[in-house]
Amino acid sequence: MDDAQLVQDAVHRRNAELAVIAAEGGTACCGEEGQACFGPSGYGQDELGQIPELAANASLGCGNPTAIADLRDGDVVLDLGSGGGIDVILSARRVSPTGRAYGLDMTDEMLELARRNVADAGVANVEFLKGRIEDIPLPASSLDVVISNCVINLSTDKARVLREVARVLRAGGRFAISDVVADPDIDEETRRDMQQWTGCIAGALTSDQYRSLLASAGLTDIELTETHRVHPHAGSFIIRASKGSV
Repeated sequence: MDDAQLVQDAVHRRNAELAVIAAEGGTACCGEEGQACFGPSGYGQDELGQIPELAANASLGCGNPTAIADLRDGDVVLDLGSGGGIDVILSARRVSPTGRAYGLDMTDEMLELARRNVADAGVANVEFLKGRIEDIPLPASSLDVVISNCVINLSTDKARVLREVARVLRAGGRFAISDVVADPDIDEETRRDMQQWTGCIAGALTSDQYRSLLASAGLTDIELTETHRVHPHAGSFIIRASKGSV
C-alpha cells in the first residue's frame, strides 16, 4: 500500500469516527489531543440558528465559506467534503427557491448524519453524493459555485481536485473556500506525521503552491487571505478564484 492510500485510509477512518461522535451528541474535532481543534468558525448566531445542533457538532471546518461565496437565488452549488452538512444547509437556504445545493463526501457515516441533519432542518433543495473530491460525480460545466471548508488539505492529489473544480464550474463560476495553508518553513517532521495529516495540518499547501495549482487548473482572479492562526506552522485562509467566461 502506497503512502497516498495510507493517508486516505487514515482520513476516512478518522472522519467516520467523528461522525459517530457527533451523531451521539458529542462534538467532533479535526485535531488529535494537543493539536489544532476546529469547529464552527465564522458563523453568526443567525446562521447557527438555522442548523440542527448535530450539524454544528459535526463541523470540522476552519471558516465559513458560505459567507464569502456570494450565493444567490438560482445558483447550483457544491460543497466538497460536506461532512455533517452545515454548509450545505446554509447554502441551500441562500440559493432557494430555484437553486440547488449538493454535498459530496466519501464517508457513509458522515453522509448518513448529513441527511439526518437536512431532514431536521426542513431543507428540500439538497442532494448528497458519495465520492471523492478528486473525482467529482457531476457533469462538466454544471455548477455556479464550489465551496469547501477545511477539506482540500486532506487530499493527496490537490492538483487533481482543483482540475475537477475547474471542470464542473460553468464559465464565470466561483470557487470560494476556507482551508488551512501552511507556512513556507513548515518542518518535515510535521509533514510526515500522520496525526498531523488527519488533523488538517501536514497536507496543507503553502500560499504559493495554492496559487500555482489554481492557475494551472485554469482558474483566475485568485485571492488568498489569512483569517487566523490554527497551528504554529499554519493559518486558516479564505481562498477565492473564478472560471473565466471564455
